[in-house]
Amino acid sequence: MTRSLWMIFRWPLLIAVVSSVGLVSALLGDGVWDALSWAALGIPATGLSAWCLRPLLRRGGSQGKPNILDKVGL
Repeated sequence: MTRSLWMIFRWPLLIAVVSSVGLVSALLGDGVWDALSWAALGIPATGLSAWCLRPLLRRGGSQGKPNILDKVGL
């Protein structure tokens, strides 16, 4: 299976753009800019945390017990 460059680099590129927006907005000013920087820097951190914790949350389903992800509908 061959993947195009877009398929390989779309998520890292999106994370880089969102992080860059967050860093630049943190430098620009206060108030709304601070809120934008918190949101823009929090999105990649939250996504990475969810991706890393996903195998841990899926455990238990093979034993017939519902796991955490089944309860929230994922």
